[in-house]
Amino acid sequence: MADLPEDIVSLKAALAVAERRADRAEAERDTAVAEAAHAQAKASGIEALIAHLKLQIEKLKRELYGTRSERTARLLDQLELQLKDAEAALSEDEIAAEQAAAKTTLVASFERRRRGGRKPFPEHLPRERVVVPAPTACKCCGSDRLRKLGEDVTETLEAIPRRWKVLQTVREKFTCRDCEGITQPPAPFHVTPRGFLGPNLLATILFEKFGQHQPLNRQSERYAREGIDLSVSTLADQVGACTSALRPLHELIERHVLSAERLHGDDTTVPILAKGKTVTGRIWTYVRDDRPFGGPAPPAVLYQASRDRTAEQPETHLKDWTGILQADAYPGYERLYAGTRSPGPVTQALCWVHARRKFFELADIAKNARRGKSAASISPMALEAVKRIDVLFAIEREMNGYPAEQRLAIRRERSRPLLVDMETWMRTERARLSRHADTAKAMDYMLTRWDAFARFTTDGRICLSNNAAERALRGIALGRRSWTFAGSQRGADRCAFMLTMIATARLNGVDPQAWLADALARIAEFPQSRLHELLPWHWAAAAHQDKAVAA
Repeated sequence: MADLPEDIVSLKAALAVAERRADRAEAERDTAVAEAAHAQAKASGIEALIAHLKLQIEKLKRELYGTRSERTARLLDQLELQLKDAEAALSEDEIAAEQAAAKTTLVASFERRRRGGRKPFPEHLPRERVVVPAPTACKCCGSDRLRKLGEDVTETLEAIPRRWKVLQTVREKFTCRDCEGITQPPAPFHVTPRGFLGPNLLATILFEKFGQHQPLNRQSERYAREGIDLSVSTLADQVGACTSALRPLHELIERHVLSAERLHGDDTTVPILAKGKTVTGRIWTYVRDDRPFGGPAPPAVLYQASRDRTAEQPETHLKDWTGILQADAYPGYERLYAGTRSPGPVTQALCWVHARRKFFELADIAKNARRGKSAASISPMALEAVKRIDVLFAIEREMNGYPAEQRLAIRRERSRPLLVDMETWMRTERARLSRHADTAKAMDYMLTRWDAFARFTTDGRICLSNNAAERALRGIALGRRSWTFAGSQRGADRCAFMLTMIATARLNGVDPQAWLADALARIAEFPQSRLHELLPWHWAAAAHQDKAVAA
């Protein structure tokens, strides 16, 4: 206190100096904060750009060279998640940088470098013009003599909550003046008995439950938030009624699938509630897809549900079917291949992806690198087997969609010599290995079933992989985490029923929800002799023709 001046003028001067010093320190602090936020946003932008480029590189490599390893699909999913996280972090840091820069004039606002311009919004979306009130005076001189020079339009995509409406179907009554009889149009058709929900709403409920894996209780809660009281029991009742109404179409799809000369088969686990606990049930799939060999039949998929995985299940599902079954080496299929089977034995064609996976797990260089010192050594023979199998897959990719005869000719010329050489190499190397070696077990998996693996060189319709069936089960494997378990065996059967409808529509490039809505609205009054016209592939062709006529 002794160093402070005693007169007021000197005190004011000292106070002004102190205030300027404090302002300067605060400005420097704000500048430092803004620069740090700017740097953080820049770093986040670089991180998002790197994630984006990695994802693009992997996608381009996959397009150019096909699936390079067993983990490629998993890697793409991880990169997608990484990119989403990086984009979210970038947006947060970008806003923080802009807010920090606004506090100081020394740091420019952060400008994000975009990876290409934003795509324009679709033309079919309605536009609502919101005009900001124009100024009434010049901000420079205050004059009110303003003349419009032009305008700038900023487009913002917005979503309007779902609109609900009640359709009132009015049936007027008329009386005859001659006979006093009463005439009235018939009552409108409802999709479900004593139903009060329209086909579009029913299709939404079905698709969200079985196509988007949203349980009915979640749907009921969302409808309640929108002011519509639809209890879970009401929704469940409507789902059961729709299943009954759509059964004729399901039977046509089932008949179409089981008339194929070749099927893909596989199964996955589904917990089923039973007596207060869950049992490990199964969803089986049988896929008809003739597109790899240029077949004209439309693709379709059939699902079946069961409480167990015994051999009786596929035997029951395919009891009247004969043909080529592409599947894994599950022992439960063995009864189908028996020569004494009636109506005849099924031809076995095993999946090379399953065989490759056993070798790849022993030769996964990237996985071993992540494990570090605890990683097991790479098996040179497993790596060699993977390389040889990949050559066969490369040949297959070149002739995808070719007719069966042409595929068979190419396989005989190019694939069969490689296959003979692979068998000779594998049997020679196997003789040098202990029966307990992991590589030996992978070789035995193929050598003990070599005829079934080599069958693709005798029939051009056979594919090298069973990926069609695995793709059909992928949605179930992801969705069961959402709905946890099927409430009963009937519930599992109903799930398989609706999955057949939805997956078949998707295979044919049809919007499942739109198709279900139209099918539900028309199926009751549709002639039985023309019911096949409502199948997804015919429905899509008719819709395309209607659009062409309208144009």
